[in-house]
Amino acid sequence: MGEAVMFPISDDHHQSNDFLADNIVNGHEGSWFEEVIDDDLKWSFALNSVLHKGISEYQDIVLLDTKRFGKALVIDGKMQSAESDEFIYHECLIHPPLLCHAKPKTVFIMGGGEGSAAREALKHKSIEKVIMCDIDQEVVSFCREYLTANKEAFRNKKLELIIKDAKVGLEERKEKFDIIVGDLADPVEGGPCYQLYTKSFYQQILKPKLNPDGIFVTQAGPAGVFTHQEVFTSIYNTIKQVFKYVVVYTAHVPSFADEWGWVMASDKPFCFDQGTLDKKIRETIKEELMYLDGASFCSSTILNKIVSSSLKNETHVYTEDNARFIHGQGVGKKCKF
Repeated sequence: MGEAVMFPISDDHHQSNDFLADNIVNGHEGSWFEEVIDDDLKWSFALNSVLHKGISEYQDIVLLDTKRFGKALVIDGKMQSAESDEFIYHECLIHPPLLCHAKPKTVFIMGGGEGSAAREALKHKSIEKVIMCDIDQEVVSFCREYLTANKEAFRNKKLELIIKDAKVGLEERKEKFDIIVGDLADPVEGGPCYQLYTKSFYQQILKPKLNPDGIFVTQAGPAGVFTHQEVFTSIYNTIKQVFKYVVVYTAHVPSFADEWGWVMASDKPFCFDQGTLDKKIRETIKEELMYLDGASFCSSTILNKIVSSSLKNETHVYTEDNARFIHGQGVGKKCKF
C-alpha cells in the first residue's frame, strides 16, 4: 500500500462516516479503531491516523494507518485488507485453484476492487486474460490511487476492469472461464454481496460460465472454532449442492483476528500433493510466493474436529430469502428509504 493524504483523527465525529464515528475511540493511549465482531466482542487497532475516508452508493470506505498492521482498508466497518498480511488472504484465494488447473488461461474475479486478487492471478505465466468485475467504482478508484502495491496490476494489459454488479457482468459474458473467483465482501445485512452466495446464483449463472474443467473458488468468511457457523459452513454446504467436488481450507490472518475460510469447487476431481504443487509453483509462477507452498496448502485442508463436524452436519442452503449474515450492516441497511 502506498502513501495517501492524511486526515488527522478528530474528536469532531460529525465530520466522519457514521460507522467511523462509532468505531473511533480516543483514549489516554491515543486513538483506536474498533471493529465489532459480535455484540459482546470487539477487535481494536491502535491508529496513527485516518488516511482517507469516503462513502459510495454501496459501502463505507476508510483507509487507516494502524500501528500494528500498517495501512488497512476497512469497508462497512470490517477489516478487508492490511498491508502487513494481505498476501496471506490473496495467495490462499488465488493460487490453489490456478495450481490445481492443468493450464489456466482466463480468470473472472467477482469483486476484487482492491486489485490484489488480480495481482496474484497475473503472476501465472499461462494467464492470458483476467477480468475483474466490481460493483463499486468508488472502491476501485480509491484503491487504484492509494494502494501502490497493485498499481502494476491495474496497468497490466491482460487485465480488463468492469464496473458492474458481478452477477450481471458474469451473465453478460459470452465466453467461459477456466477460473472464477469470489473475492467478495462478507455477506452482511444491507450489503451488496449476499445474493452472490446463493445456490441459484451458483447453479444458474456461475457454473454455466465455467469451462468443463473449470474451477470456482470463493472466500467464505471466518472459519474459527467460535465463528465458523456464521457463514462458512453454510457457504460450503450451498456450493456442495451445485458442484461434484468441493475442497475447503483455512488459514490464520492476523489482522482478521481469526482463521479464514475458502471453498474451492469443480466437476473434475482435485489431484494435488505437496511435491506436485511445489513443482507447479516453481514452473508456472513468475515470482516467489510469500506464504503458500505445497506443504502449507495441503495442511490447510485438514481442519479441526469441531469445524469438520459442523461442515459435515450443516443443512442450511443460501437462498435470496434465507441468507445468513455475519455481524454488521451495509449501507443499504443503514439507509432509511
